[in-house]
Amino acid sequence: MSNVPTPHNGAKLGDIAKTVLMPGDPLRAKFIADTYLEDVVCFNTVRNMLGFTGTYKGKRISVMGGGMGMPSMGIYSYELFNFYDVDNIIRIGSAGGISDDIHVRDIVIGMAASTNSNYASQYQLPGTIAPTASYPLLRKAVDVADSLKIKSVVGNILSSDTFYDDNKNANDAWKKMGVLCVEMEAAALYLNAARAGKNALCILTISDHIYTGESLSAEDRQISFREMMEIALETAE
Repeated sequence: MSNVPTPHNGAKLGDIAKTVLMPGDPLRAKFIADTYLEDVVCFNTVRNMLGFTGTYKGKRISVMGGGMGMPSMGIYSYELFNFYDVDNIIRIGSAGGISDDIHVRDIVIGMAASTNSNYASQYQLPGTIAPTASYPLLRKAVDVADSLKIKSVVGNILSSDTFYDDNKNANDAWKKMGVLCVEMEAAALYLNAARAGKNALCILTISDHIYTGESLSAEDRQISFREMMEIALETAE
């Protein structure tokens, strides 16, 4: 029996490209489709988690929202990798800066995703796995950013299960270990990709800094997020 459509994705086999860009916000997925893609077809409206397929400079690319948090990313990326024959997922999202070397509007490319989540326990590993990006995608994204003259920083990010953390010292501990920034999805994406033998990358824009209090205005977010989107589009295989 076919696994598609799923309870969360109304697409049929063949509707989704081999590479999917995944912002958290489905309306950002629509913005990317409307702004950058040609011959666009909407393949999903279930739960308003919008998904679109089109072409970018002749390349067939899909873009779909992934929601907030690792449970949501875990569902959508698992289905894309395992049911829809997707090979590459590039998450594009916002993050809060932690490191003193990171500033608002910086582009961060997640080499690894530390986490406070228990997501990896399902694999019953005899130790601790480090969720990591796929190197070919990471290397290409860095090269693309350089070619576009967009500053990028590569390193360890934090995927947190909590947005409002009762431990007020948690970020201090991660900062001591050189973590650059915090978001909420990459670790689940990287683990799903590893288990499926597929490729994943997380590209982030620093929208605010936890320690300095800096934050982007709505206009600045639009400009900076477009830089991140363009890196992802050019990186897409």
